[in-house]
Amino acid sequence: MPNCKICSLYSGSKGNSTFISAGGANILIDAGKSARALCRALSDIGVDVDSLDAIFITHEHSDHVSALQALSHKHSVPIHIILRSAEVFRGLCDEKLCLNLRIYDGNSFETTIKGLTVKAFPTPHDSRAAVGYKLSFEENGEQISIAVTTDTGHVTDVMRENLADCYAVVIESNHDEEMLENGPYPYDLKRRIAGGRGHLSNADCATLAGQLYEGGTKHIMLAHLSEENNLPSLAYNEVFAAIADPCFDLKVARQDESVWLIDGESDL
Repeated sequence: MPNCKICSLYSGSKGNSTFISAGGANILIDAGKSARALCRALSDIGVDVDSLDAIFITHEHSDHVSALQALSHKHSVPIHIILRSAEVFRGLCDEKLCLNLRIYDGNSFETTIKGLTVKAFPTPHDSRAAVGYKLSFEENGEQISIAVTTDTGHVTDVMRENLADCYAVVIESNHDEEMLENGPYPYDLKRRIAGGRGHLSNADCATLAGQLYEGGTKHIMLAHLSEENNLPSLAYNEVFAAIADPCFDLKVARQDESVWLIDGESDL
């Protein structure tokens, strides 16, 4: 069994953060909501915020970064972020936040935290810049990879390449196409969400999940579900139908509660 843990602390338009422990490192992917909410969510799963080795940011939208400024005033956790995303902090004149930032030029990077190699790869989203993360570590002579990618309007070849050999994956299943089309959002917002730089639909997520399953992925979590344009049951059922394996580990992240994908007890 791989010695790793993956837990969605919360996921959706109000805020996003995923805790991962692997390769001897404890990290977060994104830090939305408030610092208080983030620390409370970590405490609820038995993790001290001061045990974090790093935070990796996918992009600069507030539901992914809103906890960073207040968190930096109390905790010195390195924050890894693409330059174009980091530009959102210009004008804050916040020395403590700036001291924590680890900024990378371009739209990809790779770094190592303890025994965990973290690779950022570009994803298509309507932000200054957006990336997903592939995390790799070695255990018993075998390389194990996990990945997190949300906020992506469509699935690119670069995404498929980075997700293809992953043991566990957190992917976006944002909206049901029919609910979005018939829902309360204005036309322009509907087009933005459904567009190639918006958010991934249940149907597109299901296609990708089926491909990952065929490639050997053992665990998938569906994340960033819309409260207005999706239901957990719709997302789960559409993706599960594409996998068609009653033994497969498929989870759905929640907006206001933590959900474990891997708690350290899963078989490899």
